[in-house]
Amino acid sequence: MSTFDLRPLPAGQVELHDARRQRRWVVQLEPFEIGAVPVTTAQHAQLMGNVGPASQSPLVDINWLDAVKFCNAASVSEGLDLAYAFDAGEVIWRTTASGYRLPTEAEWEYACRAGTVGPHYGPLDAIGWTSNDKLENPEDVGLKQPNAFGLHDTLGNVWEWCWDLLDPARYGDYHVFRGGGFADKQWSVRASTRRGGAPGMSHPDLGLRLARGAFQDAVTVQGWSAEADSERGKITGMLPSGWTPRQH
Repeated sequence: MSTFDLRPLPAGQVELHDARRQRRWVVQLEPFEIGAVPVTTAQHAQLMGNVGPASQSPLVDINWLDAVKFCNAASVSEGLDLAYAFDAGEVIWRTTASGYRLPTEAEWEYACRAGTVGPHYGPLDAIGWTSNDKLENPEDVGLKQPNAFGLHDTLGNVWEWCWDLLDPARYGDYHVFRGGGFADKQWSVRASTRRGGAPGMSHPDLGLRLARGAFQDAVTVQGWSAEADSERGKITGMLPSGWTPRQH
């Protein structure tokens, strides 16, 4: 029996936006699965054998590399093919593998929006924890209203790591995280807002949500491709200062 509650999502599409290049494009997605809630400290403790408090609060202070390793550990525990391989310090996504993984950025936004097109899939006070709630730590998962896919906490409470690079031309190997956290102002907690950090960076309002889905096309997978990352890294010219949120 799986430790994680994943929801199957149907094939669909989502519009993404690159603010620096003033470009919008539509990504067609194949069906995949994604966690109903972020990974909790209890789930992490159960899988990794940690000693310490284990609760239904979202796991935080986990960096991208450890998030990837956690995905592989979850796959091993259930006898699934590992989604990630390590080669000379580089993480390689084995796209045909059935194991647990991080969602692509396109998958994450599609899952968060659940068919909506505005900044939130409902009144923000009803669906997410933000700085308005004056919290010192994340709240337990699943206490706010879910979206139409049955997913909780995609907005507010904790940011969530994704697989994709943020902006390789400016930030190198920084990876995307999405969703907003409990300490963020409401204007920042939007389905379109994107931030990122180095693979070894962690933060007390940054966790992860598991996904699954195997794909035969290893060139472009759920809105991501290694070739596109390489091309994005070659872009020159004016770069914006600070983070570049997507606006809709």
